[in-house]
Amino acid sequence: MKKSATILAFLALSILPARAQQAPPSPMPSVELPAPLARVLTGYEDAWRKKDAAALAALFAENGFVLASGSPPARGRAAIEKHYTGAGGPLALRALAYATRGDVGYIIGAYAGTKERPDEGKFTLTLEKDASGRWLIMSDMDNTNARR
Repeated sequence: MKKSATILAFLALSILPARAQQAPPSPMPSVELPAPLARVLTGYEDAWRKKDAAALAALFAENGFVLASGSPPARGRAAIEKHYTGAGGPLALRALAYATRGDVGYIIGAYAGTKERPDEGKFTLTLEKDASGRWLIMSDMDNTNARR
């Protein structure tokens, strides 16, 4: 019994350092969005970088939601603009998946401060088309990849 415990301890010690040195998993690949959906992400990035809360709110449906970690939901463009006031800075968004059916759709993605940095978090955007056929954000939910 003592011999088998010693062998198991040796195996565990010899395996653990090798696992600790393995590279982190590769990020999920990006997908290319159709132009009308890509406009949503590029508009969001641009408004965020400029710290333009009004432009961010304009990307949302009139009764849209922001479901940000650490704060209560914000609903409606006025509340969304207030939520985003003072927020912004460097941002790079990338799509991981998307789908549309009729007047509704979604984008699942990841974000970082710049395109060169690893993903810092992920998001989902639920979308709806307005009367003119323009895609608007119905809800925006995001969270970081860091554990609390």
